[in-house]
Amino acid sequence: MLIEAILADLGLTKNKGVVYLAVLETGSGSVVEIAKRAELPRTTVHEILQGLVNLGLVSFVIKGRTRIYNAETPNKLKTLLKEKERKLENVLPELFSLLNTSGEKPRVRFYEGVTGIKTVFEDTLTVKNKILCGILSMQDLYVIPGRDYMDDYVKRRVAQGIKLKVIRSEAKEIAETWPASHEENRELHYAPKEMIFPMTIYLYDNKVGIIGTQKENFGMIIESSDFYLTQKNLFDVLWQVTRVMKRVD
Repeated sequence: MLIEAILADLGLTKNKGVVYLAVLETGSGSVVEIAKRAELPRTTVHEILQGLVNLGLVSFVIKGRTRIYNAETPNKLKTLLKEKERKLENVLPELFSLLNTSGEKPRVRFYEGVTGIKTVFEDTLTVKNKILCGILSMQDLYVIPGRDYMDDYVKRRVAQGIKLKVIRSEAKEIAETWPASHEENRELHYAPKEMIFPMTIYLYDNKVGIIGTQKENFGMIIESSDFYLTQKNLFDVLWQVTRVMKRVD
């Protein structure tokens, strides 16, 4: 039957489509009445009806101790189709990122908000060679994701034996925070005063982790050997021309 095939394409496969059609034909009825029309067990129909209610295709009222199910307008099927299209649109960027067109493909992951920023930080702790290279904006990091999280992150980085080579802008500093330190496994260079970095960037394992500002609240991980190499070379050049800070321990 053509109509059942179309319903199946919309996700109402097998018995779901049969029960939906039975509700339409019944108009309004109890589980027993709809099960009789659908020629299916009552328990099966009851479970399917709950799913149809969740989809907005069926509604119910309670009369006495009995639920009476009512068919919503078939136009609700258009809403169901639009919702499927919306979900597909949301995952299309990730699907395209998985498309292998050249053998070795880059991978880009974008995260919104504080949770996304923390996701990038947690990923840096997976670095295989135990060396992170970074450009940090202290003012932004102490607001998002916040000082408590950052202090805990540093403790965990140090506990895992991960070294940080970092370049910072003095204009973006917070008092005497995170100095060059043997104990915290940190080498610190300061960029020239006219060079201000509003964003935070980490380089590790062929990845570039990018953390936005307070204004642009996002996190991103770009996994690409070519992009990493380009950024790492730029970092190395900058490392050579920046000012070395003496260690405090």
